[in-house]
Amino acid sequence: EVQLVESGGGLVQPGGSLRLSCAASGFTFSNYGMKWVRQAPGKGLEWVSTMSAFGYVTSYADSVKGRFTISRDNAKKTLYLQMNSLKPEDTAVYYCARSNESPRGQGTQVIVSS
Repeated sequence: EVQLVESGGGLVQPGGSLRLSCAASGFTFSNYGMKWVRQAPGKGLEWVSTMSAFGYVTSYADSVKGRFTISRDNAKKTLYLQMNSLKPEDTAVYYCARSNESPRGQGTQVIVSS
């Protein structure tokens, strides 16, 4: 069974940083491109970032470019999202997913507020 478990969210002040993690199991992690998406309160899913299977290709939404960094450790079957210079508009539930799929997990809540 494919499982993706997000963690690392929390409450942070504007300008702060968080590092999200996504632990994968039930499939060959290194065979799949992975992405982060988010859902702000009252809004639909928004794509944040994607990384190819071996990490050579990354892409970011304009809204996070230069502030967020996606990475992965295939040996640990874990995807990461380093989020710096956080803004209140980054407040959302963050999900990881395989590149061509919808999120499966519960997500991790990020709240950016003073």
